[in-house]
Amino acid sequence: MSHYIYKCFDCESEYSPIGIENSNKYLCPKCGSAKKNQPLKGVLRVLYDYSEFKLKIKRKRFLKFSPGIFQQYYQLWPLKFFKCGSTITFDGLKDSHFDKTLLNSYPTSLLEYQGESLFVFDDTRNPTLSFKDRASILVALKALQLGRTDIAAASTGNAGSSLAGICARLGLNSHLFVPEMIPTSKRIQIQSFGANLYTVKGDYDNAFDLCTEITEAKGWYNRNTAYNPLTIEGKKSAAYDMFLSMDGKLPDFIFIPVGDGVIIAGIYKGLWELKELGYIREIPKLVAVQSNKSDGVVRFMESGKFEYKPANSIADSLNAGAPRNLYMAANAVKESNGESVSVTDDEILIAQKEIAQKWGMLVEPAAAATLAGYKKMKASGQFNSEFKIMLLFTGNGLKDISSLEKSNPVPEIKSPTEWKNELLLKNRLIS
Repeated sequence: MSHYIYKCFDCESEYSPIGIENSNKYLCPKCGSAKKNQPLKGVLRVLYDYSEFKLKIKRKRFLKFSPGIFQQYYQLWPLKFFKCGSTITFDGLKDSHFDKTLLNSYPTSLLEYQGESLFVFDDTRNPTLSFKDRASILVALKALQLGRTDIAAASTGNAGSSLAGICARLGLNSHLFVPEMIPTSKRIQIQSFGANLYTVKGDYDNAFDLCTEITEAKGWYNRNTAYNPLTIEGKKSAAYDMFLSMDGKLPDFIFIPVGDGVIIAGIYKGLWELKELGYIREIPKLVAVQSNKSDGVVRFMESGKFEYKPANSIADSLNAGAPRNLYMAANAVKESNGESVSVTDDEILIAQKEIAQKWGMLVEPAAAATLAGYKKMKASGQFNSEFKIMLLFTGNGLKDISSLEKSNPVPEIKSPTEWKNELLLKNRLIS
């Protein structure tokens, strides 16, 4: 008997792993649907026997685990595993495939900003330099255990480069469907890992729909965000790493960049599990931050209705005209008593520059959106100095050079003599 089940977010029907995984199902067989330019219906959640886990591993013992080593709490992953003495190995995974610590083992920093202290959760130092590795690792391991050799995904860039890199390490074939406006840096990263790349005319939503259609026809394993429930499940590890790296003292607010809504849903899932296990009393308030040029979740939170609107933010990782995990994302904000906020692309670029120049951290626009969102809410008087605030940084700045070029013009080129005249002679004349 398996140690986990699948449960539909919408109709709450429950399924065994055999009923979902062996039948090549991704959404709820009863109510699931993936319509063009619409959020998904029937997204599945993975649930475990939390009562048994907390009897075996008390909070004090759990806090002795190290961030970045998700194998430590192996009972909370939908994978087959086996024990050899005190060693736990996921079935189908050779030790040579992965290092013991794959994810960033020092993710949390406390930094100063305008006289206030802010926590930063930095996922820009994962294997392919983005948060998306958390999902890709789990999806790839599941593919191995299911005997699948080809994995496909639609991506604006980060999920694609993540899947390509993880598949290269595991010896799997990756197939990435990307929009025509994918940043060059992300496209080159995908290609460098040897992935099969399919550039789709149109936006991310076009790539998503095409990927779903092709994977059904070809029988490839589908990593599409939210469509495959393990993409949500994989991202919950960030909540555990927050808990471990902060010695169990979580922040009051966590600012999260939101595109499709999978990251915020995954973090909420992990926090919800920590509460179910009795490790925390309250779930931190989650703040969904979006660009006003890709604000489907914010608009839904305000009106209660979804209306498709093409997305074209400079923060390409946030571009999702139809947030596929809209309903779980909105639920994460609501159940955590959180907020949703939109910021302009200009505010995002200013925040990106501040993060680099004040903290020495180079992040892509989607990650910088969290600082922009914090500044906007701070200016409205929603915080006081007693609140502990955390910003989630999801992607490295080198993944999108074009945004950096906007605030870093090409410098003048001068001869050595000209530079000496400017830097030395002028100083002498002034003195």
